[in-house]
Amino acid sequence: MRRFLAVSAAILAGCGLLTTAGSANPESALPNLAQHAVGGWVGTWAAAPAAAVPNTPDGYPGFSIRNVVHTSVGGGRTRVHLSNAFGASPLTFGHVTIAVQGAGPDAVPGTLRELTFGGAAGVVVPAGAEALSDPAELRVPADANLLVTTYVPAKSGPVTYHPAAAQTSYFTRDGDFAASESGAPYTEQTSVWHYVSGVDVQGGAEASIVALGDSITDGVGSRAGANHRWPDYLADRLHGRFGVLNAGISANRLLLDVPGSGAGQNALSRFDRDVLSVGGVRTLIVLEGINDIQQTPHQTDPTAITSAYRQLVAQAHARGIRVVGATLTPFKGWHVYDETLEATRQAVNAFIRTGGVFDAVADFDAALRDPADPLTLLPAYDSGDHLHPGDAGYERMAAAVRLDRL
Repeated sequence: MRRFLAVSAAILAGCGLLTTAGSANPESALPNLAQHAVGGWVGTWAAAPAAAVPNTPDGYPGFSIRNVVHTSVGGGRTRVHLSNAFGASPLTFGHVTIAVQGAGPDAVPGTLRELTFGGAAGVVVPAGAEALSDPAELRVPADANLLVTTYVPAKSGPVTYHPAAAQTSYFTRDGDFAASESGAPYTEQTSVWHYVSGVDVQGGAEASIVALGDSITDGVGSRAGANHRWPDYLADRLHGRFGVLNAGISANRLLLDVPGSGAGQNALSRFDRDVLSVGGVRTLIVLEGINDIQQTPHQTDPTAITSAYRQLVAQAHARGIRVVGATLTPFKGWHVYDETLEATRQAVNAFIRTGGVFDAVADFDAALRDPADPLTLLPAYDSGDHLHPGDAGYERMAAAVRLDRL
């Protein structure tokens, strides 16, 4: 199974579970970190490209895929990012549309918009590259679902996707139905996102916040279709002030790739694409490292993990992005748990809390642990596997982030 991914900060911060960093890197030394969105464009939704769909050498020729994505903020105009990050050949999009979702694959009447690329109806995306659509005039609501539909007319090679969507999307193999307001042609369903990697809006939020992580950020263990990942709950708390972008990939690691899986490139390798290249980013929240510890090969040297944190922070600061470090959550009861791995987690968390590298700290460990056994998740927050939180746990994580430190 690949999709894996202790002092109470409530006491230390007066029941606020996000604390300032140590004196080696005080917030007062970083007065100009927040970026302003260029041209007023802010990300409202994102999904990090993770891998190529297995056994898709010809891609999906003749398919119309209607991806369902959930906004964090609204705006008066929109544009879409499409990815061929894991493709092996040029990818042709023949027709792309965006609409507000009605019921299932149906678009709300009057909201469907044709997307263009440099004024053209289609675009060719080289292997390893991304395409950004022209702006479209569409009133995008906050906290709502959009339909991003792609039609690929010809063989295109392996399909870039995000495996753990926790969302039902729709497709048809029968040709170009991208412009159909009716969902009737979309007779098949999928639980992953294909091609689409981001949606931006203009005229709404001040900036965006990126959550970089693994399955716990990706929302594994949450109720499918409910948008109950912790970044979703955080967006609810922000009430449209900032976009919240989910750059979590299930099974992702800081330091190593997992060949042949959907776990994505290691966080350092994908950092530029999934964080630094995203426009209007103000703050990065990092929750990565538990998979380096608990997956094989186990990383039991905490300095290897903390060195990776230092590099992420350095690169983010070079782009004017502030960084919140999130402590690694309890996993006692998970099938590989042992005292050596726990000692590594404790050492990493001590560094996050007191190392002075991060601009602030979100103590998710303190938020989720069981007071009666602090090495485990509180049962009310546990999805049942003792590693991933459930909906209540994800809501608790979002509540543990101090909004005044973002």
